[in-house]
Amino acid sequence: MIKVEVLGKNGFEPSNSNKDYAVKKLQKLEHLFTGQDVTARVVCKVYPTYHKVEITLPTKNAILRSESKEKDIYAAIDISIDKLLGQVRKYKTKRDRTNKDGIKEVEQAWVEVKEPKLVKSKNIELEPMSKEEAIDQMELLGHDFFVYLDSSTHKTNVIYLRDDGDYAVIETKEK
Repeated sequence: MIKVEVLGKNGFEPSNSNKDYAVKKLQKLEHLFTGQDVTARVVCKVYPTYHKVEITLPTKNAILRSESKEKDIYAAIDISIDKLLGQVRKYKTKRDRTNKDGIKEVEQAWVEVKEPKLVKSKNIELEPMSKEEAIDQMELLGHDFFVYLDSSTHKTNVIYLRDDGDYAVIETKEK
């Protein structure tokens, strides 16, 4: 049985119609989880030019997650569920394949997918600068984050571009 939680963020409160739509669509996946009680969490966010829907579906062996950005909340729900359905089908297909020793290939494949490897290491020389200068440097480089030495606090900080288009800073402090 699939239980569904529909939540809003960023000032968006899903209507009963939004909630019913998400529940109805997710119930169509119920046959894929026979014998399991799962709770799908649907988080709906609103931004000036689009809606974002994130669906998380923790199962017995994996956590499935999808997200989509669309102009319409219903389209975002549909696309997120379609992505989730694709993941479920792929996962079930892999799970059902077993080698002659009975070791499930999907569990090995899932571990490989879920455990990324460190493939690059980079040394940087930190230049003292203000937050505004760090934003300028980040934009010039075309990155979505930038590590810098704050000129006023003399601490290492990370400035990054948020999904909503604004900036945020992670400030470090010593223990």
